[in-house]
Amino acid sequence: MKAIIPVAGAGTKLRPHTHTQPKALIPLAGKPLLDFIIDPLHEAGIQEFIFITGHLGEKIRAYVEQKYPFLQSHFVHQTEREGVGHAVWLAREWVQHDEVLIMLGDTICEFDYKAIIQARQNLLGIKKVDDPRDFGVAEIDEATQRILHVEEKPQIPTSNTALVGVYKIIDTDALFDCLTHQVQHNIRSHDEIQLTDAIECMIRKGISFVPFKVTVWFDCGRKDKLLESNATLLKKQPPVPIPEGVVENSIIVQPVSIAEGCRIKDSIIGPNVTIGEHTLIHRCIIQQSIIGAYSKLKEVVLSDSLIGSDAHIKGLSQHLNIGDNTEIDFA
Repeated sequence: MKAIIPVAGAGTKLRPHTHTQPKALIPLAGKPLLDFIIDPLHEAGIQEFIFITGHLGEKIRAYVEQKYPFLQSHFVHQTEREGVGHAVWLAREWVQHDEVLIMLGDTICEFDYKAIIQARQNLLGIKKVDDPRDFGVAEIDEATQRILHVEEKPQIPTSNTALVGVYKIIDTDALFDCLTHQVQHNIRSHDEIQLTDAIECMIRKGISFVPFKVTVWFDCGRKDKLLESNATLLKKQPPVPIPEGVVENSIIVQPVSIAEGCRIKDSIIGPNVTIGEHTLIHRCIIQQSIIGAYSKLKEVVLSDSLIGSDAHIKGLSQHLNIGDNTEIDFA
C-alpha cells in the first residue's frame, strides 16, 4: 500500500499567504496541515508516500525530508496545474501495480485508517453536506451500498453526498488506464483533468466502489474553513503547557497553541489561537486567529485573522485623559 498526496495546488483562495507558503504547510493547532495527513497514514502502517508538488514544491520536499526522514518519500513535480486527476496520473511510475490511498493535501479527515487500508475493496470517503456543488458528488444505491455515479462540481447535484478527498484504490491498473485516456484525449471537466472523471470511467467499466463515511472532515482550502478547523482541532487536543518566560502580564484563554521561542507581554490571547515559533506579541488582543512564525505584533486587536510568517503589525496607540460626558468614536 502506497499513499499519494497531491499538494500541487496554488492555494488561490488563501492568497496572499500561499504566494510564499505552500497551503499544506500553513499551521493548524500547533503543526502544519500536512502533518495531519501524514501522521495517521504512517501510524496505520503506510511507509511509502508519493507527493505531487507544484507551486513552492521545494518547501514541501525540504519539510518532509527533515520532519519525516524515516519515510520512503518520492516527489513528482506537476509543472502546470492540470487538476487532481493529472496529478495522480504523474505518480503512475511509482505505483506500478500496488494499491494506493489518495488523500488530497488540503483535507483533514477522521476515520478508521487501518480498516480502510486493509479493506479489499475500492472505497471513497463521503460526507453529507448542505451544498455539494463545490465538491465531487456521489450517487449511492442504498440497497447495495454501491456507488452508481460520481460527478465533479455538478450544477444540479443528484445527491448531497460529497466526496471528501479520500480514495482507496485496489484496481490501480484500471485507474491509470482511465487517467491515461483522459490525458491523451484532453478530457476535462471544469477545465481540469479530474480524478472524479477517472473514477466514473472505472464505474462504467463495471468496477465496484463502496462508500465509507468519515466522522470528521475539514476542508482547509479557504480562510474561513481554515480558522474553523484550527478552532475545532485546538478544542480536541489537551492543553499544552506554556513554557516559563513566554508569557508576561498576560491572559491566556484556552484553547491556544503557542510555539517555542515566543514572547507575549501585556496581552490577551485566545480562545482558538495558534501562534508560530519565535513570534513577539506586545499589548495585543487576539482571538480566533492563526499567527505565523517570526512575526511581530504590537498594539493590535485581531479576530478571525490569518497572519503569515515574518509579518510586522503595529497598531494605533492612544494615551487619553478624558473628562465626564465624553463620547469618542475611533471608527
